[in-house]
Amino acid sequence: MHVLSLGAGVQSSTLALMFARGEVVPMPDCAIFADTGAEPEGVYTWLDWLETQLPFPVYRVMKASGLRAAIIDSAQAGSRFATPPLFAGVAGQLRRQCTMEYKIEPITRKLRELVGLAHGERAGNEVLVTQYMGISYDESLRMKPSRDKWIEHKWPLVDMGMRRLDCLRWMEKCGYPKPSRSACTFCPYHSDEEWRSLKERPADWASAVEIDELIRNGVRGTTEKLYLHRSLKPLAEIDFANAEDHGQQTMFNDECEGVCGV
Repeated sequence: MHVLSLGAGVQSSTLALMFARGEVVPMPDCAIFADTGAEPEGVYTWLDWLETQLPFPVYRVMKASGLRAAIIDSAQAGSRFATPPLFAGVAGQLRRQCTMEYKIEPITRKLRELVGLAHGERAGNEVLVTQYMGISYDESLRMKPSRDKWIEHKWPLVDMGMRRLDCLRWMEKCGYPKPSRSACTFCPYHSDEEWRSLKERPADWASAVEIDELIRNGVRGTTEKLYLHRSLKPLAEIDFANAEDHGQQTMFNDECEGVCGV
């Protein structure tokens, strides 16, 4: 089988549409979107539209009720969940477990189902699935081989030398709308610019602030005060205004060319 791992962000959406237009071959048998239950509203809206543009099915998979529900349950009832890399004061950041349990494992379970592997059945060493990953050339450090010998990873955007900005330009050239960035609303890896953008979307911001407040007194496995932001301050109290907001002119447009340091 040929399967696209679809995150519904800029790069994987570009790759999906390039497959649909025949610009990348072979055509996938399907795409799989691992839903954490915590994506911004715009990502779900975009995914609904994207599915109408693709000639292959998109399967949405989720572990239990999703990561957001698991965090709420842990804060209220002390249950175990796969932690994001939350900031924990002198302890630094908690170990990131969320990607494996809420992204990789649900996709792998669906792949096993699609190739007909029964529960507990060993797949062997023969490659049964070629999994296409939406990683661009500027993110090539994220390229990792599959942990399973029966799954082979490929990165078409890297092979074509396409960076994120190239993807955006391709989407614009083809007349497609610009997709949102795919990431949980409460992801601690957000930059201040991303938090700022999130704050401009009331529902997404309220979701992040709620999680930030729920984790404050720790979750199962830690008694440290936990935060979503590296400053170790409540998210609702942080000023994410940039220099332009305070009267300083900016020399950049929305998309930086990425050559400032060369």
